[in-house]
Amino acid sequence: MKAMMGMSAVGAALGAVLLLAAAPAMALEVREQATIKAPIEQVWKQIAPFCAIGDWHPAVESCNLRKTGDRQERDLALKGGGAIQERLTGLSAAKHRLRYTLLSGPLPVKNYNSTIRLSAVDAHTTRITWSSKFEAKGASDADARKTIAGIYTSGFDGLRKRLESGQ
Repeated sequence: MKAMMGMSAVGAALGAVLLLAAAPAMALEVREQATIKAPIEQVWKQIAPFCAIGDWHPAVESCNLRKTGDRQERDLALKGGGAIQERLTGLSAAKHRLRYTLLSGPLPVKNYNSTIRLSAVDAHTTRITWSSKFEAKGASDADARKTIAGIYTSGFDGLRKRLESGQ
Protein backbone atom coordinates (compact mmCIF):
# COMPACT_ATOMS: atom_id res chain seq x y z
CA MET A 1 0.00 0.00 0.00
CA LYS A 2 2.78 2.41 0.91
CA ALA A 3 4.53 1.75 -2.40
CA MET A 4 1.30 2.45 -4.31
CA MET A 5 0.81 5.78 -2.52
CA GLY A 6 4.39 6.66 -3.37
CA MET A 7 3.75 5.92 -7.04
CA SER A 8 0.59 8.02 -7.15
CA ALA A 9 2.41 10.93 -5.46
CA VAL A 10 5.14 10.69 -8.11
CA GLY A 11 2.46 10.52 -10.81
CA ALA A 12 0.71 13.59 -9.38
CA ALA A 13 4.00 15.50 -9.21
CA LEU A 14 4.85 14.50 -12.79
CA GLY A 15 1.38 15.58 -13.90
CA ALA A 16 1.85 18.97 -12.22
CA VAL A 17 5.21 19.43 -13.97
CA LEU A 18 3.70 18.57 -17.36
CA LEU A 19 0.79 20.94 -16.72
CA LEU A 20 3.18 23.78 -15.88
CA ALA A 21 5.28 23.08 -18.97
CA ALA A 22 2.15 23.35 -21.15
CA ALA A 23 0.93 26.56 -19.49
CA PRO A 24 1.08 29.72 -21.63
CA ALA A 25 3.90 32.20 -21.09
CA MET A 26 3.38 34.51 -18.17
CA ALA A 27 2.62 38.11 -19.06
CA LEU A 28 5.48 40.52 -18.63
CA GLU A 29 4.90 43.90 -17.07
CA VAL A 30 6.59 47.24 -17.53
CA ARG A 31 5.75 50.28 -15.41
CA GLU A 32 7.57 53.59 -15.75
CA GLN A 33 6.83 56.82 -13.91
CA ALA A 34 7.95 60.41 -14.32
CA THR A 35 6.97 63.84 -13.09
CA ILE A 36 6.31 66.73 -15.44
CA LYS A 37 6.35 70.35 -14.32
CA ALA A 38 2.92 71.21 -15.73
CA PRO A 39 -0.65 71.14 -14.34
CA ILE A 40 -2.53 67.85 -14.84
CA GLU A 41 -5.09 69.35 -17.27
CA GLN A 42 -2.29 70.69 -19.47
CA VAL A 43 -0.63 67.25 -19.59
CA TRP A 44 -4.01 65.57 -20.18
CA LYS A 45 -4.55 67.75 -23.28
CA GLN A 46 -1.38 66.17 -24.72
CA ILE A 47 -2.35 62.59 -23.77
CA ALA A 48 -6.13 62.37 -24.29
CA PRO A 49 -6.44 62.92 -28.07
CA PHE A 50 -5.45 59.47 -29.32
CA CYS A 51 -3.28 60.81 -32.16
CA ALA A 52 -1.60 63.57 -30.13
CA ILE A 53 1.30 61.17 -29.45
CA GLY A 54 2.56 62.28 -32.88
CA ASP A 55 3.11 65.76 -31.42
CA TRP A 56 5.24 64.76 -28.44
CA HIS A 57 6.79 61.29 -28.80
CA PRO A 58 10.26 61.61 -30.37
CA ALA A 59 10.02 58.21 -32.13
CA VAL A 60 6.77 59.08 -33.92
CA GLU A 61 7.02 60.82 -37.29
CA SER A 62 3.25 61.15 -37.74
CA CYS A 63 -0.09 59.76 -36.60
CA ASN A 64 -3.15 59.05 -38.69
CA LEU A 65 -6.42 58.54 -36.79
CA ARG A 66 -9.18 56.34 -38.17
CA LYS A 67 -12.50 55.07 -36.92
CA THR A 68 -13.33 51.39 -37.23
CA GLY A 69 -16.97 51.17 -36.24
CA ASP A 70 -17.12 53.01 -32.92
CA ARG A 71 -13.45 52.36 -32.17
CA GLN A 72 -10.56 54.76 -32.66
CA GLU A 73 -7.39 53.35 -34.16
CA ARG A 74 -4.12 55.08 -34.95
CA ASP A 75 -1.42 54.39 -37.50
CA LEU A 76 1.93 55.63 -36.24
CA ALA A 77 4.70 56.23 -38.78
CA LEU A 78 8.00 55.83 -36.98
CA LYS A 79 11.07 58.00 -37.56
CA GLY A 80 13.57 55.92 -39.49
CA GLY A 81 10.83 53.73 -40.95
CA GLY A 82 8.29 51.27 -39.69
CA ALA A 83 4.68 51.60 -38.61
CA ILE A 84 2.60 50.66 -35.59
CA GLN A 85 -1.18 50.22 -35.45
CA GLU A 86 -2.96 50.63 -32.11
CA ARG A 87 -6.56 50.69 -30.89
CA LEU A 88 -7.96 52.87 -28.12
CA THR A 89 -9.63 50.59 -25.56
CA GLY A 90 -10.53 53.07 -22.84
CA LEU A 91 -10.50 56.77 -22.09
CA SER A 92 -11.51 58.39 -18.80
CA ALA A 93 -11.17 62.16 -18.41
CA ALA A 94 -12.32 61.85 -14.79
CA LYS A 95 -9.51 59.40 -13.99
CA HIS A 96 -7.01 60.96 -16.45
CA ARG A 97 -6.48 57.49 -17.92
CA LEU A 98 -6.01 56.24 -21.48
CA ARG A 99 -5.84 52.56 -22.43
CA TYR A 100 -4.84 51.04 -25.74
CA THR A 101 -3.76 47.80 -27.36
CA LEU A 102 -1.20 47.05 -30.05
CA LEU A 103 -2.68 45.66 -33.27
CA SER A 104 0.52 45.32 -35.32
CA GLY A 105 4.03 46.65 -35.65
CA PRO A 106 7.73 45.83 -35.32
CA LEU A 107 7.82 45.75 -31.50
CA PRO A 108 9.06 42.49 -29.91
CA VAL A 109 5.73 41.93 -28.11
CA LYS A 110 2.31 40.31 -28.51
CA ASN A 111 -0.92 40.57 -26.51
CA TYR A 112 0.21 44.09 -25.56
CA ASN A 113 -2.16 46.23 -23.48
CA SER A 114 -1.08 49.57 -22.10
CA THR A 115 -2.34 52.29 -19.77
CA ILE A 116 -1.22 55.89 -19.39
CA ARG A 117 -2.45 57.45 -16.15
CA LEU A 118 -1.92 60.93 -14.78
CA SER A 119 -2.12 62.09 -11.17
CA ALA A 120 -1.60 65.55 -9.74
CA VAL A 121 1.41 65.86 -7.43
CA ASP A 122 0.40 69.48 -6.80
CA ALA A 123 -1.17 72.31 -8.80
CA HIS A 124 1.91 72.65 -11.03
CA THR A 125 3.28 69.10 -11.23
CA THR A 126 1.87 65.91 -12.75
CA ARG A 127 2.96 62.32 -12.25
CA ILE A 128 2.60 60.17 -15.34
CA THR A 129 2.54 56.39 -15.08
CA TRP A 130 2.83 54.40 -18.31
CA SER A 131 2.39 50.68 -17.83
CA SER A 132 1.71 47.58 -19.88
CA LYS A 133 1.31 43.82 -19.88
CA PHE A 134 2.46 41.72 -22.81
CA GLU A 135 4.37 38.64 -23.92
CA ALA A 136 7.76 38.73 -25.61
CA LYS A 137 7.76 37.92 -29.34
CA GLY A 138 10.99 37.14 -31.15
CA ALA A 139 13.11 38.53 -28.30
CA SER A 140 14.06 37.60 -24.76
CA ASP A 141 11.80 38.77 -21.93
CA ALA A 142 14.56 41.18 -20.82
CA ASP A 143 14.96 42.67 -24.31
CA ALA A 144 11.20 43.06 -24.76
CA ARG A 145 10.95 44.83 -21.38
CA LYS A 146 13.91 47.07 -22.21
CA THR A 147 12.38 48.08 -25.57
CA ILE A 148 9.02 48.98 -24.02
CA ALA A 149 10.60 50.84 -21.08
CA GLY A 150 12.70 52.84 -23.56
CA ILE A 151 9.59 53.84 -25.51
CA TYR A 152 7.98 55.11 -22.31
CA THR A 153 11.00 57.04 -21.01
CA SER A 154 11.63 58.71 -24.39
CA GLY A 155 7.92 59.63 -24.42
CA PHE A 156 8.32 61.26 -21.00
CA ASP A 157 11.29 63.24 -22.36
CA GLY A 158 9.17 64.38 -25.32
CA LEU A 159 6.32 65.49 -23.05
CA ARG A 160 8.73 67.39 -20.79
CA LYS A 161 10.32 69.12 -23.77
CA ARG A 162 6.91 70.14 -25.11
CA LEU A 163 5.31 71.21 -21.80
CA GLU A 164 8.18 72.47 -19.67
CA SER A 165 9.72 74.68 -22.37
CA GLY A 166 6.36 76.27 -23.09
CA GLN A 167 6.18 75.13 -26.74
